[in-house]
Order: sequence, then C-alpha cells, then structure tokens
Amino acid sequence: MKPSLPTVLSLTAGYVDTAGFLALNGLFTAHVTGNFVMIGDALAHGSSGIASKLLALPVFAVAVLVLHYAALRAAATPASTLRAMLVAKFVFLVAAAVCAVRYGSIATPDSFPMIMTRMLLVAAMAIQNAAHRIHLASAPPSTLMTGSTTQIMLDVASLLYGKAPVKPEVVKPRLARVAVAVGAFAVGCGLAAPAFIFLGMWCFTVPPVLNLVGLALPSGVSKDD
Repeated sequence: MKPSLPTVLSLTAGYVDTAGFLALNGLFTAHVTGNFVMIGDALAHGSSGIASKLLALPVFAVAVLVLHYAALRAAATPASTLRAMLVAKFVFLVAAAVCAVRYGSIATPDSFPMIMTRMLLVAAMAIQNAAHRIHLASAPPSTLMTGSTTQIMLDVASLLYGKAPVKPEVVKPRLARVAVAVGAFAVGCGLAAPAFIFLGMWCFTVPPVLNLVGLALPSGVSKDD
C-alpha cells in the first residue's frame, strides 16, 4: 500500500513531537497544549526552558492566523495553497534543523538560539495543523491522537456489538483510516527516540526529508476546487 499525504503528516508529527520533547527540554512542538502541563512541572520543580513553553501556544496561534490570512488573500486554488503551506513548513523545518545542529549542543535551555529552534519547530507544526484542517479535513487528525484513539475504541465496540446504528460498511473503512493515522504517529515517535540517541541534534534533519516525501505524494485535493 502506497503511503498517503495524511499518513506522512502523522508520521512527521509523531517524530517531531518526540524529538522535540527529548532534545529540547521537554517541549511539545505539535501537541502544544501539552506544554501547559510542562509549565506546571517547571514551576513546581524549578526546571529550565519555561520561556519556550510559555511562548509555544502564542507562536502556534499566530503562525496559523498569519498563514491562513495570507492564503485567503492569495485566493489560490486549494491544491496550490496546500502545496505552498507544505513548502513553508519545509522552510521552517530546515531552519530549525540548522539551528539545532549549530547551537543545540552548546546552547542553554533558555538561551535565544534554543528558544529560536523550538519556535521554528512549533511554527512548522502549526502550518501542518492548519494545512490538515483546511485541506485534508476528511482524513483523521495528524497530531491529536487522543480523539483518534477514542474513535478507534468506539468503532471496535460497534463492530463487536453487531447491532449498532452505524453500519459495519461505514465503520470499517473509518476504523482503518484512523488506525493508520495513530499507527503512523506511533511509528514516528518510535523512530525519533533512537534517532536522538544516535544522532543527537542531527535527528532534526529527518523531518525536512519526510516533508519532501509528503510534497511528492498526491494530496487528493482538486486543483479546481
């Protein structure tokens, strides 16, 4: 089975979120609301890196706002807009990788280079989230796996019961799509851990490559929509 763009996005999100957490002092770059918990941890235990955790959500929100506003102003076709978003995400991922490799091993957690690296990754994942919500809304989410896992269990229960209101021919394809998204995210998480162990900050060179793979895949968005 050929990989789809949503699957590659899920793989990328799992990888970036895990690599960011491991290499960037516990920062969630894709699941940014998770940083609220980490802020509490930093306040309770006095850990460093709180500045980035405070900035993550505002940077994420502003990136989505600016990107979508620019896309609306451009009035391009959905296919062109999606491609432009993925290219923008690639630029941010490359910039983050350069900063991580150049400064990551010597920068302190609250230094400007480290904060810049983190915010570049947050902005990249904000672009991915916006692109997915706008242009790939029919596909399962690529970053928020709690809701997807809930849906999987609901569908499994419906199939086991056999008399659920939703017919199996509707449930089974949906279950397959959501399971693939969760599985791809989990694989990304699993790949990021050894990548960080063996490559250190060079592990951040992988996400731009994954993004290029996504760019090469058909989006499923009509050029004329």
